[in-house]
Amino acid sequence: MQHSDLSTNLTDLARSPVDLPIYRQTKSSIPVCLDVMQAHEAETVRAMLNQFVAEGLSYPQSEPLTVDAFAAYWLKGEAFIVRRLDAASALPSGDDIVGAFYLKPNFPGRCCHIANAGFIVTPKLQGQGLGRWMGETMLQLARDRGYRAVMYNLVFATNVASLRLWESLGFREIGRIPDGVCLPDGRYVEAVMLHRSLVNAP
Repeated sequence: MQHSDLSTNLTDLARSPVDLPIYRQTKSSIPVCLDVMQAHEAETVRAMLNQFVAEGLSYPQSEPLTVDAFAAYWLKGEAFIVRRLDAASALPSGDDIVGAFYLKPNFPGRCCHIANAGFIVTPKLQGQGLGRWMGETMLQLARDRGYRAVMYNLVFATNVASLRLWESLGFREIGRIPDGVCLPDGRYVEAVMLHRSLVNAP
């Protein structure tokens, strides 16, 4: 099976619907696959998310998510994962889930055309382009599903890498919440609100 590089073109993404699974290689030539999350993978994703919750530098929760809390938060819409594949067989390897994201309405009813999404990448493969790939794919998935925009409510101002990524993918800052985040060290920092139109895409 051929695996193309993780680098993609947003113009190409806008031309056709996403056909999952998608196969790529990381910057260091690790084969990966982006697909819909299966029910049996939820516990692995919950454990990954809880690592970031414990770190306290990117997600607002202060306590580990229980099974029910995770379902209400991450599984409310659609959930997707990136699996690491065995280079020889193109099948999931032993330590196979290396990234995950959800896509869901940000608001109910008359405002449900605005999407929200959340992302995690295992620390072992950060810097390999997985976050950008998932972000680009999420934008096309959101467009395919009829969303008119994607909005992030709370990006920690100290999460510079995340802010740079979303800016590079066409998001713009639409507001800041003063002292919106209490970091583990007790400091209060701003929370940044980001928005990207899927109708008037750059």
